[in-house]
Amino acid sequence: MPEIDKIIRSKRKTIALIIQRDGTLIVRAPLRTPEKTIRELVLEKTAWINEKQAEMRARPAIAPRQFTENEKMLFLGQLHPLKIVKKQRPALNFEQQTFHLAEKAVPQAKDLFTRWYKQMAQTLLPSRVEALAKKHSYQPQKIRVTSARSRWGSCSSNGTISLTWRLIMAPPEIIDYVILHELVHLKIKNHSPNFWKAVATLLPEYKTHLTWLKKNGQMLDV
Repeated sequence: MPEIDKIIRSKRKTIALIIQRDGTLIVRAPLRTPEKTIRELVLEKTAWINEKQAEMRARPAIAPRQFTENEKMLFLGQLHPLKIVKKQRPALNFEQQTFHLAEKAVPQAKDLFTRWYKQMAQTLLPSRVEALAKKHSYQPQKIRVTSARSRWGSCSSNGTISLTWRLIMAPPEIIDYVILHELVHLKIKNHSPNFWKAVATLLPEYKTHLTWLKKNGQMLDV
């Protein structure tokens, strides 16, 4: 049986198996789920888990950011150059499709970019959820932007749509796919054939976007 690296219990209704980028297995389970039940599910899904772990571990490692002159940074699916400047306030800004970073702030570049991406996600993602929800007659109770690393989005039992801020680096069509995926979960809580049929009704090309995320998702990070 595959090794379970971590079990996270919360007020959810179903068990979720999550394979991290490094191949570790995270299990999210309802608060009172017996460990025996969790291990039985993991055993049942052994083939799927082994396949996904091998897939994750086979992916080439992404080189860490250096935050140097002309390094390309992602925003809404586009690569934008980074310019190091002598002095400026704020220390990081985005103008004319270019990021500008104060020379003295380079050691804090990771934190500055993370903060900037989070601010943009807080500004842009909720309004996009509202637009798509209105267009397709869905009514989320609440919209949250999180720092989740293992999931692009989620839909809670009380109707809260959560999206990770890292999505702000993805192309708009990928963001829309994740949002629509979670909106459908407001009505269909599982990943049954009916769920995917409902997604396909809203977004016939969803499989292309799902494949893009699987292949390129690891790039959406600072």
